Amino acid sequence: MKLEIDHRSQTPLHKQAESLIRELINHPDYKSGKLLPREIELSEQLKISRNTLRQAINTLVTEGLLVRKKGVGTRVENKRIFTGAGNWLSFSEEMRILGIEIHNFELQIFRQEVSAEAAAFFDIEQGTKVMRLERLRGKKEYPFVYFTSEFNPEIPLSASENYNRPLYEILESDYGIIAHTSKEEISATAADHFIASKLDVKPGVPILVRKRFVYDVYNNPIEYNIGCYRADSFTYTIESKRNS
Repeated sequence: MKLEIDHRSQTPLHKQAESLIRELINHPDYKSGKLLPREIELSEQLKISRNTLRQAINTLVTEGLLVRKKGVGTRVENKRIFTGAGNWLSFSEEMRILGIEIHNFELQIFRQEVSAEAAAFFDIEQGTKVMRLERLRGKKEYPFVYFTSEFNPEIPLSASENYNRPLYEILESDYGIIAHTSKEEISATAADHFIASKLDVKPGVPILVRKRFVYDVYNNPIEYNIGCYRADSFTYTIESKRNS
């Protein structure tokens, strides 16, 4: 695979190198965890300094996409799914950026009484019926996340939508509702028998739980989502800057 930096571009060299290495990571030759070319070879090929190259590589190491081992080299990390805080993305967008083809193993949508936590979020009465979406999703080889979503009853969702489309595309295209803000809670717990059976793990093994409270552009609550992830397939990173 030919990698080439545009030295006339206004894009910083380390950002160009980062973008090129992301392409390399998604190449079939590297997806299985292959070592990257040595830094000296890669920097010479790109015609940039090794410090500039390391800046790009460090970003990808921080994201969990690369693993650097002293005396061995830098290889592609093929075990975990990375996501992070900042400009939040839908699950479909996260996976598209990572070049991961997502498969729906199970998909159900039905009306049921709202859960207590969702009722508090939507500020509606207990016993109100809402649409609930349940999806088991993952790679072709195995599922790694079980999602449940409850929706504000003011959104006229039905079971007739094509839920193989990205969820937020459905809300925006079909109902003019734009998902804008997500407040999240991340925790660890032990898989109960139900979740263990869904994720193909043993009961009691650690899983990660991500709760999302999603608002539209007018700050109206639209979705309460819980994702249960296999801990061996998911990494959540947070980058913070210290105020001077």
